[in-house]
Amino acid sequence: MIELYRSEMTPLLQCKDLVAGYRIKSGFVHAVDDVSFDLDRGGFLGIAGESGCGKSTLAYAIMRLLKDNATIESGSLIFKGIDLVKLNEEQMKKIRWVDISMAFQSAMNALNPVLSVGEQLIDAIHAHREPSQTDARDRAIEVLKLVDIPRDRFDSYPHQLSGGMKQRVMIAMALILNPELIIMDEPTTALDVVVQRTIIEKIQELRKTLGFSVIFITHDLSLLVEISDTLAIMYAGKIVEYGSSESLFNRPLHPYTKGLMNSFPSLTGRIKRMGGIEGKPPDLLKPPDGCRFHPRCPQVMSICRESCPSLEEIADRHSVACFLHKGAEAL
Repeated sequence: MIELYRSEMTPLLQCKDLVAGYRIKSGFVHAVDDVSFDLDRGGFLGIAGESGCGKSTLAYAIMRLLKDNATIESGSLIFKGIDLVKLNEEQMKKIRWVDISMAFQSAMNALNPVLSVGEQLIDAIHAHREPSQTDARDRAIEVLKLVDIPRDRFDSYPHQLSGGMKQRVMIAMALILNPELIIMDEPTTALDVVVQRTIIEKIQELRKTLGFSVIFITHDLSLLVEISDTLAIMYAGKIVEYGSSESLFNRPLHPYTKGLMNSFPSLTGRIKRMGGIEGKPPDLLKPPDGCRFHPRCPQVMSICRESCPSLEEIADRHSVACFLHKGAEAL
């Protein structure tokens, strides 16, 4: 596996050759298979792919919150020089939510319906620190203000808030202990486009103000192209293309990335014909031999059915796992 775009500074998070999945009666589901990436301090990494490609499993693996039947089989997650994979639960508790936090996909399900917004924020503080009740309350009010939730909502319950407000509460929960990394798993799903835009603008504003790094997971590639500085495209548990958002948008190389790019309209430039990707994603319990995309690929070659391409850098800050581009540095 190549080292991806190592900067002079040590990355905040280095994911190396990570393999994670689910053990079921019929075998092992390869949800995350040999995934590597770097996240710089203050960076914004977008991870895109179809539902079921392993994006959320990757997020929960980083948080060490995988379900009971899930496991990290191999690889490492180096956060500030510490391999999270090797930590026991007590050690991980000192990092989870304090240094690395997460905004979950469904705010309605993630929030406790019988506790007020303020109580939940205060509980999150007391779970890791020992401030006075007054200081904890002040911090909770301060963070709610950061996400534009008025003070009079402090005692509101989740069912009394709109979808957009609930999602902003989730962001406040993620911010409450001032972490260095926030993982956002589909944070704008099920929100209308106007509310979605408001949430995205708030995330960007807070990142610039507070300086935290973001891993933003979504199936909406058009959104990630706009807001992230680095993109990873996942397909069937593997990263098939990785690089700067600008490079992937202007020059997508993998047939899967091209298919995703072609599935949403261009808001600028020439009008293009939209298309889709034929077929369906493979069964990760028994993934196909060779490149996992070959059954759906319009440019499939015989080698694609026999061997799995590795992720290789073919241009500055741009890597792809595709035999079409092997040795294509001059492209």
